[in-house]
Amino acid sequence: MPNQQNNQKKLPSKSERHKLFGSVTPGNKTKPTEKKLMVDLQNIKNDFLFDLDAVGITNVKHPVLVTSVLEPKEQTTIGNFTFSSSILKNSKGTNMSRFTEQLESYHNQGGFTLSMNNLKKFTKEMAERLEQQDAELKVTFPWFFQRKGPSSDLAGLNHANAFVFVRYDETSGFSIKVGMKATITTLCPCSKEISEYSAHNQRGEVSMEIDLVESFDDTKIDWKQVLLEAAESNASARIHPVLKRPDEKYVTEHAYENPRFVEDMVRLVAADLYEISFVEAFYVACQNQESIHLHDAIASITYDKKSEK
Repeated sequence: MPNQQNNQKKLPSKSERHKLFGSVTPGNKTKPTEKKLMVDLQNIKNDFLFDLDAVGITNVKHPVLVTSVLEPKEQTTIGNFTFSSSILKNSKGTNMSRFTEQLESYHNQGGFTLSMNNLKKFTKEMAERLEQQDAELKVTFPWFFQRKGPSSDLAGLNHANAFVFVRYDETSGFSIKVGMKATITTLCPCSKEISEYSAHNQRGEVSMEIDLVESFDDTKIDWKQVLLEAAESNASARIHPVLKRPDEKYVTEHAYENPRFVEDMVRLVAADLYEISFVEAFYVACQNQESIHLHDAIASITYDKKSEK
């Protein structure tokens, strides 16, 4: 058997390999290394032409804690954050690191829980930390909930994509918006009406954006469960992670008994949201992934209950 060691390449040292691929010896350093001696360009004051509506950071992924009335009642998921504030034209920029510094400080206090009180406190502190009159936070996250088969009672986890938007202004206070994208099944009423048998159906996505009343208390009401029910209860059928044959029979027949156009969906969901006391204004859209077309079908409604006052 030949000696494999004799066939091995003789490689240059790691430092020599780095030089081979472009690394160079560090040059002389003349600029200060202490923070107090460094130039702070972002804090320069001058007339920089325009005020900025928002400046900050986005696509910040971080673990968050979510509570729910549905199982699992406590869960860790991934939040995708956007942090920003406005700045006046006399300021060149903002201190980007302060956003993530504050996020880390909240995380170190036992995890960042996405409760309304916590998010409001975070946003107000962020404005104060940035020395600005306002601040905004938006976090989107997958929310998991247990769903049981309608006949077998076998459970699995579904998820919906949810978000919370909080704005703080030292003059006007807080404004809060929540939303969700929930997946449903719709069966085409036209197909059912004109066909001798069967009807085509498709997966749909209901998008909801809700302005909350100032007095909303998420320790008493789980807005996620409410929005999910508004979407699913008006659909042809709900989506299930586990379906045995008796379950599939039930879901198929239930969809056939409850045909829905996208137009029907947004009107029915809008009616439910209109009747919810903590909803001040709303936007509802539905997008169906058509099973017999290459295109999708869409419909939407925007309504402000404050306009009635």
